[in-house]
Amino acid sequence: MPPLQPLSPAETPVHHKLSLTRKLVLLFMFCLAQFLDAFNNSALFSAIPALEVSMGMTESQSTWIMSAFQLTFASFLLISGRISDVYNPKTGFVGGVLGLGVISLCAGFVSDTIPLIILRALTGIAASMTIPSALALLVNVFLEPLEQARAIGTFGGCTCVASSLGLMIGAMFVQWASYHWVFWFVAIVAVPTALACAFIIPPEIATTKDNLEPAAAKWKSLDLLGVTILTVALILFIFAVTSGSTDGWASAAVLVPLIISIMMVIGFFYWETRIHVNIAAIPPRTWFYPNFSILFAVALLPFFWWFTVFVMYTVLWQNIFEWSAISSAAHMLPIGVASFIMSFTGSLSRIFSPKWIILTGLSFCMVATVLLALGGGKSEDYWPYVFPALSLGSAGVMLTYTHANIAIFQAAPLSMAGTVGAIFNGALQFGSAIGLAVASSIETSVEAIHGGSHEYQGRAAVFWFLLAVISILFISVSIFYDRSTDHTPQPEHGDPRHPTRQSMDSDERLNNANLIEKADLPNLPV
Repeated sequence: MPPLQPLSPAETPVHHKLSLTRKLVLLFMFCLAQFLDAFNNSALFSAIPALEVSMGMTESQSTWIMSAFQLTFASFLLISGRISDVYNPKTGFVGGVLGLGVISLCAGFVSDTIPLIILRALTGIAASMTIPSALALLVNVFLEPLEQARAIGTFGGCTCVASSLGLMIGAMFVQWASYHWVFWFVAIVAVPTALACAFIIPPEIATTKDNLEPAAAKWKSLDLLGVTILTVALILFIFAVTSGSTDGWASAAVLVPLIISIMMVIGFFYWETRIHVNIAAIPPRTWFYPNFSILFAVALLPFFWWFTVFVMYTVLWQNIFEWSAISSAAHMLPIGVASFIMSFTGSLSRIFSPKWIILTGLSFCMVATVLLALGGGKSEDYWPYVFPALSLGSAGVMLTYTHANIAIFQAAPLSMAGTVGAIFNGALQFGSAIGLAVASSIETSVEAIHGGSHEYQGRAAVFWFLLAVISILFISVSIFYDRSTDHTPQPEHGDPRHPTRQSMDSDERLNNANLIEKADLPNLPV
């Protein structure tokens, strides 16, 4: 296959060439922000039992300690990505990391449930500012395709490493200090990181011809109405699916926000077709970039698989097997090790088509999920079933995650890096939110007729359902992934020669028609 082509001059950021040392330092900072975002969730898995006892939480309240972060994080990703594309992403990144540290510092001093849930929601907003901006900065620091693939792979690998280490670090804090240190640890790392990034990141690093517009033009380009509609819709949707597993799917508290959110999403996409493509938050033609839609679908799986494994086995090992929090976290380490190793496979995208790498990863996931469905209900099942499944499955999920991430950035223009990062990470969060809600319902329903939570049938049913989801994705990638666009130059925003221009939105067509009607016909070229 031909090698990847360098970015075109029109898409190349206006900044001086950075030294390798400075690039690596910047990559470390971006990865540290990604680590903190994942740590914020995983470390609390170990701290939830202590929080429930200390604050006298109900089961639904403890659920919202986790869900509040996920709800706001996923919902505000789009507007964060849009801000990163329209304005310089350095501001969003530094502000997000600093906000994450300050809010976490405050959360460590809170001893009441409701204020803690509110602070967790604010933490999600701050964290949502870091990911799209970090990705926008990263793809502008590493312009050479091979370097960019490796950097994106390493950046993504921090998520699962943080999830595994977060369980361990959180368990250590809970057992040897207190749950307060779970929050203070984030503050201790985040605040100095933000201050360092304010000086280390060059201000012109992501300055392109697309964000050199006057301030008034930039403000109009944010598409505030569109992102507001979608943000509210996502908040309602995630609230509904999160509440469905605890309140019941037939309750009005679930159905009403669910229906409203679906209608608002439809309204959002209709609105995007009515405004000019250059100011739309997600131009309709985005979904027609080569393989963009199928890669979005693939992105629904990774966090769904990881979080399902974390939730199923953390509860099983601690509540049923009565393992300590540290022991449970240690048994999860194969996930972090396998993911960390696979995060360095980004350069394989230069040799093989991402299609084959993603299909290989999905194959690993299917084998691992079958192992988890067949065994794991007894403590002696760990080594013959669970350990190989965690290792093989996590390696497969990381392959899928890494190369879907690399491919989706190559499919879209560099000027949309923040928005693409928001869409991809939003898919990761939506997949986990929807998947965990459905998995919880399946587990509860099966356990109700097969011996309760002490039996493994409910968890096995969840893994068979997960196997069905992976199989559907495997078939979809096999059929719909188009390899003809692999290793081609990254498209430019609005390039008329690009295939997506064939799907120009209706607003552009109306604008063109109006221009022709108003033109001086005698002066038109023959």
